[in-house]
Amino acid sequence: MRNLKLTIQYNGQNYCGWQKQPDSLGIQGTIEKAIYDITREEVKITGSGRTDAGVHALGQVANFKTSSNIPASKMPNALNAKLPKDISIIDCIEVDEDFHSRYSAKKKRYRYLIHNSPYRNPIYKDISYHVKYDLDFEKMCKEAKSLIGEYDFKGFMSSGSSVKDTIRTIYDITLTKEDGLIVIEVEGNGFLYNMVRIIAGTLVDIGRGRITKNLEEVIKSKNRGECGHTAPAHGLFLKKVDY
Repeated sequence: MRNLKLTIQYNGQNYCGWQKQPDSLGIQGTIEKAIYDITREEVKITGSGRTDAGVHALGQVANFKTSSNIPASKMPNALNAKLPKDISIIDCIEVDEDFHSRYSAKKKRYRYLIHNSPYRNPIYKDISYHVKYDLDFEKMCKEAKSLIGEYDFKGFMSSGSSVKDTIRTIYDITLTKEDGLIVIEVEGNGFLYNMVRIIAGTLVDIGRGRITKNLEEVIKSKNRGECGHTAPAHGLFLKKVDY
């Protein structure tokens, strides 16, 4: 059996998320069907993490075991011929047998897009969070630096998660703005349930003046109520996974 590692891009608008669901269309199940169509093997692909409904990916990683002799270099084109146009395999390599897309990951980088304008933009509507209110971008940038480091991010986790260890390390966070489009990029060793979306919502609430405490105090509170709202899923992209 060979272990193949896929790098995947997708627009998550039409999907229930990464995970395969019995009665809903998921990214995982869609790719598994494409693999069956070209190999006649029923495989289970393992993703680096579960993206929620509506979330996109520029560099999701998944792996699967196969006895197919199709060369790894030929796999992207073969699968893309069977996949819908909102999912694309952009790379495939053969990896060691013990490689696991989730457990072997060292860090992940996410991107969140905010369209900050009084008027909606039809081009950005499915890939960004439209915020029509004025935002203090400089204050958002200044406060965002408080997120860098190792902290207990319990306050930045949505309810419903069974995770017990809420300590995570943020290695880097950057904010840029051009023509009303704010791009937040955050890199860490792992993220809690909805953590990046809560970070984005908190920075928006800071920019609007709805949160007046320093972000450092908000983090230390470990209180979900002290943080900002959960920004919409459709502004979020899984950009890169490092191993």
